[in-house]
Amino acid sequence: MAKLILLNKPFQVLSQFQDDQGRRTLREFIPVPGVYPAGRLDWDSEGLLLLTDNGSLQARISSPRFHLPKTYLVQVEGTPGRQDLQKLRQGITLKDGPTRPAIVEQIDEPALWSRNPPVRSRKTVADSWLKLTIDEGRNRQVRRMTAAIGYPTLRLVRWQIGDWTLDGLSPGEWRATEVHAPASQPTKRRRQERRSRGPRPSATGRR
Repeated sequence: MAKLILLNKPFQVLSQFQDDQGRRTLREFIPVPGVYPAGRLDWDSEGLLLLTDNGSLQARISSPRFHLPKTYLVQVEGTPGRQDLQKLRQGITLKDGPTRPAIVEQIDEPALWSRNPPVRSRKTVADSWLKLTIDEGRNRQVRRMTAAIGYPTLRLVRWQIGDWTLDGLSPGEWRATEVHAPASQPTKRRRQERRSRGPRPSATGRR
């Protein structure tokens, strides 16, 4: 079994335990030794961050090759239209290449905690909320996606990773659970050694 911690990471907290610039880190919230973040959540983003003591589980959650879905509640400047959202659903091209199709819908303002400091908004420009699910993990991907269709992100809250959600956790709160650890993946060196030994004899060829 592997230990898994679900944390509601507050705004302006780093997804690491140490920082040489004096910024707030996970050390302020997680007193559990031997756990490490499975992936990251930007300093200026909020919401669900998973930590574990198991390397295979950490890789399964954070590695983009497993395409684990992540759902975000996104406050954007302006009100995207149907065609704007369709661009996200089809996948758009960023500087580091095209994105995979996203699941996105416009939603009413969710009942979230107040952010400190609050979001700066312009009185002359309305804002709106999106629920957006992606199965990639590029740097600041959601912010870049909404900016690419002309609607900058004002607030970003990660609500769900796979089957794990933020439900019931206030900013800075966490809960621990245990899950079955996935089988460890063979390292590149082990795969090379297997190939150098050649194929195993079939069961019917043994005597």
